[in-house]
Amino acid sequence: MNLFQALAQLPASQEVSGPIPDYLYGAFRRKSISFSNGLTDEKTIVYWFQSRSFTIDLRLKSQENTPVNERQGWIGNTLWDAEQQLLSWDVKAHSNYQNHVQWPEPAKLHAIGNCILEFSPSNVYVEDWRQQVHERLFLGLRLKSALDVESHQPLPMDGGLIICDKYVAFALSRLPTDQQTVASIDISSAPTMYKTVIESFEVSIAVDGLHKHYTTTSSQQDQSLNFDHFEVIDETHLMQNVIINGQAIQLMFEVDIYVPHYAFQHHTDTTTESTDWLRNEKQHLLHHAIECL
Repeated sequence: MNLFQALAQLPASQEVSGPIPDYLYGAFRRKSISFSNGLTDEKTIVYWFQSRSFTIDLRLKSQENTPVNERQGWIGNTLWDAEQQLLSWDVKAHSNYQNHVQWPEPAKLHAIGNCILEFSPSNVYVEDWRQQVHERLFLGLRLKSALDVESHQPLPMDGGLIICDKYVAFALSRLPTDQQTVASIDISSAPTMYKTVIESFEVSIAVDGLHKHYTTTSSQQDQSLNFDHFEVIDETHLMQNVIINGQAIQLMFEVDIYVPHYAFQHHTDTTTESTDWLRNEKQHLLHHAIECL
C-alpha cells in the first residue's frame, strides 16, 4: 500500500506538544542571514523542517549547480533547553551529508507572526525564517532501523520524512559501506571519483507534495517522492520496502507525530495597547504589508 493508505489505518497522535515549543513546528524557508561583519545573504536556498522531536535541514547555493562537496543536509534530534531558552541539535556522524557540524552554536529564537528570528548566542549571525505552510497534514516519521533483506543484517542508517501540507522533507543516510568511505576522506577536497558516494546522502525537499525540487543527490532532482510499498506494523510503526543501489532494504519508521489537519502558527500574541496602535496606524503601517513567505 502507499503511505497515505497506511496513514488511514493509524490513529492521530494524542501527544502533539513535545519537548520544543509548538511554534517551531512546520516547514521554514530562510529569508536571510545577516552576519556580524555587516554582510547579508538572501539567496542561499535553506529549508528547516521541524517535527515533534527531530529536524531535517537542507542548504544549497543554487537548485542545480551547487558543487557536490559544498552541499549541506542533515537529520538530527532536536533539543530544547527550557531554562536558557536555547534550541540545539544532536546530529550523529552518519546523519550528516558533511563530515563535520557546520552550525555548532545553539539557537536563541524569537517568534513574530509567521517569522522565526534565530540569533546565535555569540551574535555572529541572525537568521530570518518564514513558515511556508498554513494547515492540513502534519506528519513526522523517523527511521528507527534498516535491514538488509537478503542477509538479514541490520544496517546503521538514519533518515526520516516530514510532511507539512504540500511541503515534504525526506532524508536518508548513505549505505554503511559508503559512509565508511566518506568518513575517511576530506569532502572539501575529495577527487571526482568520490562524487557519487558523497552525494548518496539524500536530503530532498518537495514544495508541491510530489517532486523533489531541491536535493543533495543529483540523480534525485525532479524525481517523484517514493510513497509506495508501506505496511502498518502497529499504531506507531510503519515499514517500507525500498531498493538502494540494487540492494533490497526494509526501513522501519516510528511515528513522531501524525495530525491529519494541523494549523501551523502564523500569528503571535501581543499586548492590547500594541494591537490598538497597529489598528490606528494601519494606513501607514500596513499600506504595503503582505504575508511574506
